[in-house]
Amino acid sequence: MTTVVLADDEALLRKAMAALLPLEGEITVLAEAENGEEAVEATLRHEPDVLVIDLEMPGVDGLGAVAEIRRTRPNQVILMLTRHAKPGVLRKALKLGVQGFVSKAAEPSHITFVIAALHQGKRWIDPDVSALAVVDDCPLTERELEVLRVTGEGYSVAEIAAQLHLAQGTVRNYLSNAMQKTQTQTRHEAARYAREHDWL
Repeated sequence: MTTVVLADDEALLRKAMAALLPLEGEITVLAEAENGEEAVEATLRHEPDVLVIDLEMPGVDGLGAVAEIRRTRPNQVILMLTRHAKPGVLRKALKLGVQGFVSKAAEPSHITFVIAALHQGKRWIDPDVSALAVVDDCPLTERELEVLRVTGEGYSVAEIAAQLHLAQGTVRNYLSNAMQKTQTQTRHEAARYAREHDWL
């Protein structure tokens, strides 16, 4: 028997999954959550074999909840449901160690199959989801992204340099490259552009 916590802000979908998954396989739904905060709380309280979580939720989203859960339960098995994941989001989820991705349009029998596979230590990415993940449309280097991330928090070049242990000239070069690649006029526009494209 595989124990599961279901987290999805769409009540109808969540209730349907809670009812259908146990009928499709050896699954016990321990708890349901309708947002990221509840997902964290339910997962830490019930310690399920698999957390099935929606990527997009109000407040703390799926990625935020997973990051929080990882601090306390680094080995928690996680299946992420997604409707239209962008490459940057998928890469972030993979970095957080999410083991499975399934389209929200999938049949309950398929979701049950994937839950069982993850519980056995396997990984699973639906083909339509992985096709998106492979399209790496980010032209920025890790360092350029890092500098933009700090820029987005409102720091000056001097403060960014101090924070990242870089020379101010180096920071300016990274920012200049990022602005050229994003075709923006200021570093703040470049940071906004990168955030809108889920590169940060």
